[in-house]
Amino acid sequence: MKIARIGAVGKERAAVISGETVIFVDSIISDWSRSELENGALSKVAAADLSALASEPLGKSRIGAPIQNPTKVICVGLNYLGHIKEANAETPKEPIIFMKAPDSVVGPNDDIVIPPNSEATDYEVELAIVIGKKALYLESPDQAPEHILGYSISQDVSERHWQLERSGQWVKGKSFPTFNPIGPCVVTADEINGSNLRLWCSVDGQMRQDSNTNDLLFGINHIIWYISQFMELCPGDIINTGTPFGVGLGYKPPKYLCAGNVLRTGIEGIGEIESRLVAYSKGGK
Repeated sequence: MKIARIGAVGKERAAVISGETVIFVDSIISDWSRSELENGALSKVAAADLSALASEPLGKSRIGAPIQNPTKVICVGLNYLGHIKEANAETPKEPIIFMKAPDSVVGPNDDIVIPPNSEATDYEVELAIVIGKKALYLESPDQAPEHILGYSISQDVSERHWQLERSGQWVKGKSFPTFNPIGPCVVTADEINGSNLRLWCSVDGQMRQDSNTNDLLFGINHIIWYISQFMELCPGDIINTGTPFGVGLGYKPPKYLCAGNVLRTGIEGIGEIESRLVAYSKGGK
């Protein structure tokens, strides 16, 4: 199943995507939210007769972030072997974990706003794990799959000056408004193998990142198990699993984003998302 949320900002409706058609399921569940997922939203929709429900062509309306107000956005740093090499970094012995502000999440094709005076806004294609069942103190990575709702495309935008040159943790460079487009849907785990997917990112049509999730240092199951040892994972939580080689920081000189750029981000089996880069304007976004 491909779950999605369709509609204007703040007015999104729960939906599923079938081919090129959006089927609205907000008569069955209120939204794709933590509370609804905890109460069996996926099973309710899967068991329902969707043939008589309201529908529209995919692309007619705005696509929102597929999960309503996720409570956590957890990120894994330096988790692709190729990216570790381009960063000239030491290979982590354990997953590097940091957070993003949950309200950095926006729709998959919404604008990305470059912060005031930023000259180091960067792109990072990432496979997002979406949690479907609470996970805490899992005994082994083998238990992880039963806690996965599915997978989505995450564009983990980063402001490198705030991330790397200011004191403290990476969260500073990760949490600006609009810095995490996600979508266009969540593909449920029964339909896709997250451990072997091509993922890519282009800027103005120039391919910058092109890799596969089989280059992950710490795999999907290990990540979920590891995080559960010190944090309760809840339905709707998002885990950004890391980015492959080719980020703007990795070029010499760096190739950062600027206003007017068009950023396309894709993952095999999920689709593509596209964001336009715009400059911050006071009184605007």
